[in-house]
Amino acid sequence: MSQLCEGRVAIVTGGGRGIGRSEALSLAAAGALVVVNDLGGDRDGTGMSNEPAHEVVEEIRAAGGEAVANADDVSDWEGAERLVTLALTTFGRLDVLVNNAGVLRDRMLVNMALEDWDQVIRVHLRGTFCPTRHAAEYWRNQSKAGTPVDARVINTSSSSGIYGNVGQTNYGTAKAGIAAFTIIASQELGRYGVTVNAVAPAAATRLTQDLDPSGQLPPERQDGFDPRWPAAVVTWLASAESAGVTGRVIESSGLRLTVAEGWTRGPSGEPSDDPAKVGAVLTDLVAQSPAPAGMLGV
Repeated sequence: MSQLCEGRVAIVTGGGRGIGRSEALSLAAAGALVVVNDLGGDRDGTGMSNEPAHEVVEEIRAAGGEAVANADDVSDWEGAERLVTLALTTFGRLDVLVNNAGVLRDRMLVNMALEDWDQVIRVHLRGTFCPTRHAAEYWRNQSKAGTPVDARVINTSSSSGIYGNVGQTNYGTAKAGIAAFTIIASQELGRYGVTVNAVAPAAATRLTQDLDPSGQLPPERQDGFDPRWPAAVVTWLASAESAGVTGRVIESSGLRLTVAEGWTRGPSGEPSDDPAKVGAVLTDLVAQSPAPAGMLGV
């Protein structure tokens, strides 16, 4: 593989399995020094083990790369701080943060328990905010001290969040929030030399095993949901070559590579403060507007 990320220091949260594992291995193959973070829990967020992160680190080292393992909970403020500090003390700098950690607790809304909502929102949204907040402070301080910064934050959204999916009000809400976080953070951190993008991957992993997305494909396209496809996009985004790209949500799989377009202002009408008149205006505007996209983006 081309050494796109030669010498760059990258953190990958949720890097012990699935897409995160592929991202960590791809970054290392491209020359990055990688901190592999994984709490090692089950896909619903229960349990913990330091084995998944250590196994990926051993894979990277066996291939001649450099990596270190971390098993902190990235949705915990102090845990996220320890993770960023580990990168700095081990490799002396931080260039890339890949926020990939996530859990899944799918339920129809009428059956969803409060803990199902809270756990998914916590891991995805707090687990994106906390590491980014600590990394951003480091990069801001570097920039203010006159040290050139060419850093990357790469978040993980989902078509469930940007288009919607039945049975995933918690997960989809979190992923939509991550898309919004990406856009706003890119606007705030650009002044410090940091780009912020998100990938909305489609891959057959432990989180999607019940959905079996590969079963929807013809035999010749069975590898379309292999995690290596979004990992390649993340690796390019982590490189110096991607400096001109920020504030974007990119759909990635072996089937498509697409820049998702966010909310745009549609047809407009004359506002009214009379409820009896508002209905006629809105009915006409809705009729002029295309229906929301489905999970495939169309």
